[in-house]
Amino acid sequence: MADSNEMTINLVVLGRPQSGKSAAGNSLLGSSDFESHHSPSSVTTRCSLGRSCRISGILRRNGCEVALRVRVLDTPSYPHSTLSKEQVRDTVSSALAHHFGEEGLHLALLVLRADLPLCPDESDHALQFIQELLGPTWKDFTAVLLTHADKAEKAGFREEAYLHSASSTLLSLLSLVQHKYIFLDNQKSTIKEERAIVLRKLLDFIRQNNYQVLLLKHSKE
Repeated sequence: MADSNEMTINLVVLGRPQSGKSAAGNSLLGSSDFESHHSPSSVTTRCSLGRSCRISGILRRNGCEVALRVRVLDTPSYPHSTLSKEQVRDTVSSALAHHFGEEGLHLALLVLRADLPLCPDESDHALQFIQELLGPTWKDFTAVLLTHADKAEKAGFREEAYLHSASSTLLSLLSLVQHKYIFLDNQKSTIKEERAIVLRKLLDFIRQNNYQVLLLKHSKE
């Protein structure tokens, strides 16, 4: 953020297999950096950093437009079909320190499918994993990204109705992260206007957190 005419936000996407994690990362970048397709096994096996081009028309400061750049770290899913929890955790921890060690992490995005129920065990495992990665202040730096919102909407659940009918497990999770959540319509996620809406919401979360960043070191250091 040294350049007052430009701001870079650092994000990491975390989630279960086939949650739409890598696809969400592509949507945020406006690219196809990350491999994403249906598969009977986990697709992503290593961390990969994607960078967007300069994005205009999203952010203004003191009446002046500020160009935005987005960096997204895609990660292996947890649980993983071939990697142990320790392998995934160490891989992600090392990548976070390598890519964001100096600038810091703005937000970790926990990717969940809006069209599937969130079970208590799944939530507990995800939260434990994030806490091990991010440490005691994880709640301040975590937001929930609900993918496949278009499928939930087709079933008659727009945002308000969805939250009214959501499980207590999901509602408790959203409460833990101070209701930082975004619905991502997979049918529209490649549309420029839809991407702008999502990025503005992420910037709102970062602003609410006073633009703080989480500085991470490798767990073995």
